[in-house]
Amino acid sequence: MTEEFHSCSEHGTRQIARHFAASLHPGDIISLSGQLGAGKTVFMRGIAEFFNCDEQLSSPTFSLFNIYQGTFGCEEVALHHFDLYRIKSLRELDAIGFDEYLQSGYLSIVEWADRFPYYTSLYTHSVSLEYTNDQSRRIRCKRTVR
Repeated sequence: MTEEFHSCSEHGTRQIARHFAASLHPGDIISLSGQLGAGKTVFMRGIAEFFNCDEQLSSPTFSLFNIYQGTFGCEEVALHHFDLYRIKSLRELDAIGFDEYLQSGYLSIVEWADRFPYYTSLYTHSVSLEYTNDQSRRIRCKRTVR
């Protein structure tokens, strides 16, 4: 199932992300793709807001991977946030145990996931963000049926 949204602001993108996050569960693995500056980290911020951990959020570009501790209702939730922008090869991902992290049962969000199609079959959801003009974005959210 694919849903398409349009956003004209960061606030709108975060709102769409919060709506999207309402359907997520532990073990889901989300692929975020789009051009540089298209709003992947803004979308991630909206997901983090939904799980009450947005104050912890930073783009993990320099650290590759962050874990945020949040909540959903009374339940604790751990979000694993990856940013693969600086990764050059599958060998680098293998070296950090990327595959094991994705299959750990935690909710995982992967920015720049499209750079490594080898892992496509693991993603339960994919979100693509693209420019429609300087101020607006088209956001496509797709659930993968397994």
